[in-house]
Amino acid sequence: MSGVKSYKELLIWQKGIKIVVLIYKLTKDFPKEEIYALTSQLKRASVSVPSNIEEGFGRQTDKSFNHFLNISRGSLNEIETQLIIAKELDFVVDTNLFNEIIFLIEEESKMINAFSKNLKD
Repeated sequence: MSGVKSYKELLIWQKGIKIVVLIYKLTKDFPKEEIYALTSQLKRASVSVPSNIEEGFGRQTDKSFNHFLNISRGSLNEIETQLIIAKELDFVVDTNLFNEIIFLIEEESKMINAFSKNLKD
């Protein structure tokens, strides 16, 4: 992480923020009865991605950062599963937005994997 002064400089954090914004946009069209169920769960899982990247960065050790990157990766898997469920339940109105989020999740996961490999154990 040499040369990086803030977690905000990290592309994995920036992409995580983009995923959060898109999840919020997608879920605004979900049925109102899902506000405390799938909608809430998707929002919390998406917020978890950049939040854990920031928290890991703040711990200032590679081992700890790796731990939080693993949590972020798990949240990405959670989001993807929940999106598939939402699509199967016909909650997804904007399929282009859905596809964009799925693409970003796959991209973010690969970026986190590569970033994680560059950290010391």
